[in-house]
Amino acid sequence: MVKTSMSHEDYLEAMVMLGASPEKPIRSVDVATKMGVSKASVNKAMSVLKEKGFAEQPYYGDITLTERGYEYGSSVLDRHNLLFQFLHKALGIPEERADHEACLMEHAISDESFERWSAYIKGLDL
Repeated sequence: MVKTSMSHEDYLEAMVMLGASPEKPIRSVDVATKMGVSKASVNKAMSVLKEKGFAEQPYYGDITLTERGYEYGSSVLDRHNLLFQFLHKALGIPEERADHEACLMEHAISDESFERWSAYIKGLDL
């Protein structure tokens, strides 16, 4: 999958966490609250996400993820969750730091490396 910026990946991840999907729209104010940003920041990010085909939003309407956007956001969330579980449960890193570091790592690791690491970790049954 072609990557987008870390910031836009965070928006897609947050939208999936809020329950957005191709069938279920969410409000931009909820995205702003979840991410701790202004509604204007969400609108700016939405312009790029719409342009890249990840989301749809009528003028001042609710946000709906496209299939592509939902898959991308779900992938980022899955990466985050698996990295967090490994850092926190397997390595004993405190929860807040494990969450922060999982967020950094989810953006940096290549798809191929993550798939190999994921297969290895899943074999350990954390």
